[in-house]
Amino acid sequence: MLKVVAVVASPRKDGNTEYLAKVALEQAEKRGVETELITLYDKDISYCTGCDKCKQTNKCAISDDMDELTEKIGCADGVIMASPVYFGNMTAQAKTFLDRLRPLRNVHAFKYKVCGAISAGGFRNGGQETTIASIHDAFLIQGAIIVGDNRPTAHYGAAGVGNTGEDEIGVETSRLLADRIVDVLLKLDG
Repeated sequence: MLKVVAVVASPRKDGNTEYLAKVALEQAEKRGVETELITLYDKDISYCTGCDKCKQTNKCAISDDMDELTEKIGCADGVIMASPVYFGNMTAQAKTFLDRLRPLRNVHAFKYKVCGAISAGGFRNGGQETTIASIHDAFLIQGAIIVGDNRPTAHYGAAGVGNTGEDEIGVETSRLLADRIVDVLLKLDG
């Protein structure tokens, strides 16, 4: 069975970004895909030190919660990275998590993964697109297949504002992003 994992890189439990990630996963489940929500606020993840050990061993030299998370991402067919906007970009938690996925790059683990991004900010046009673009950059470097939200909105990805439970556009784009990921996964799966 195909599996989509959503990683919530907010430092807050049950926040606006997490809400949109859950909306996306619910939509993927409706399409018959297995899902898993990963939150980073409750994980111990150290910064990448650039030691390059992973280039030699395909494993990070740092032992922390990323050991298990790297395994989960490596086994997933689709990945949604969800981050609130912090000064026009992803959170430190998101960047650290993406940096620590470097061992997967060595084995081209993202070659057929379908990836997308969700971002939530305090204001409409408050940095959601730049945050999503930064997440896309990390996935592109990993060699992933990047998708945005599906028609009729069809933009960079899912973007929410304020209290996302009341943000119809944020909810719609989250559902459409999940649909697009599942559509591409099904196409790849044959």
